[in-house]
Amino acid sequence: MGTSETTPPTSEQPATAPQTAGQRATATQGSEQPATAPQTAGQPTATGQATKQPAAATQNTAQAGTFTRGQARVYTSIEELGQLTRAMRKAGRPVALVPTMGALHEGHLSLVKAAQTIPGVLVVVSIFVNPLQFAEGEDLDAYPRTLDADVEKLKAAGVDAVFAPSPREMYPNGPRTTIHPGEIGRILEGEHRPTHFAGVLTVVNKLFQISHCDHAFFGEKDYQQLILIQQMVTDLNMGITIHGVPIVRQQDGLALSSRNQYLSKEEREISLTLSAALTAGAFVAEEGAKKVLATAREILDASPEITVDYLELKGADLGEAPERGDARLLVAARVGSTRLIDNVSLPLGIGFKNLDDEGAAQAPAEQ
Repeated sequence: MGTSETTPPTSEQPATAPQTAGQRATATQGSEQPATAPQTAGQPTATGQATKQPAAATQNTAQAGTFTRGQARVYTSIEELGQLTRAMRKAGRPVALVPTMGALHEGHLSLVKAAQTIPGVLVVVSIFVNPLQFAEGEDLDAYPRTLDADVEKLKAAGVDAVFAPSPREMYPNGPRTTIHPGEIGRILEGEHRPTHFAGVLTVVNKLFQISHCDHAFFGEKDYQQLILIQQMVTDLNMGITIHGVPIVRQQDGLALSSRNQYLSKEEREISLTLSAALTAGAFVAEEGAKKVLATAREILDASPEITVDYLELKGADLGEAPERGDARLLVAARVGSTRLIDNVSLPLGIGFKNLDDEGAAQAPAEQ
């Protein structure tokens, strides 16, 4: 594999900020090019060279059963998935991994579409509710498990393989070895969920090893997770390209999340306050950090039904926010018993209206 290439999203890249309730903008799609169907054997790649025939790869997976591309074949065994991905890579096909915990929605499918833009790619979607990233008292048991419905969605999307292991398959000896997330893992989510990111990085590392992937796709909604995974890949010289894909939102601005189904109708309406606060904060980015935070906080405080865990402004790398440049406004809050997170990119000290048209971040839609 080539050298590691990580691409932290910044406000200079196309990104859609949250929309407030009642807005009619369409949901954001992946940050990559418009999705195209995976190339067939012998079809030219972007460089004009034909991809290799995967016949040997198909033969080498005989023990794992017949494999047909685009049919979302389900693998539960580490060994069987490894047979497939090793053979495909040997035949010259790159492997792209889309890690999920299931309960799939359009946000997950936007990751799939982004992965499918890679010429000749084999797309593997993992579905695994990882017990290591849930602390005692969190929603491990309640987390929605909808494997059959998920596989049907992935089949319709043309995914090649689905990896759906059991906890015993993933951790036959228990969680003996974990990855420490470092300083970035102790802020924001880490302050409220201190064991969470060690569990996330451990399972993601295992999935990278199991799938032998060249590329992996993650959503920007879990922005801190994305930054930590980029850090892990760089620091451990994994040679995997990490792709961050913009948040997908419903028309009223709510960021898509598998946990949204926990919300009652009334709670869902209240939860729109999070995206409204981020939008308002982003619109005053030109006036500096204090104004951004004060504006967003005012909107959150106007909804007493919301319990805010944090509202913070950070640099694009989650370090200290610059006086002028790319920044991220991040929020976590509880609506009823459901904990939600959201974030937006903004050009701090500059403002969207002052950015050059070329390569400028996309401003939030006006209220």
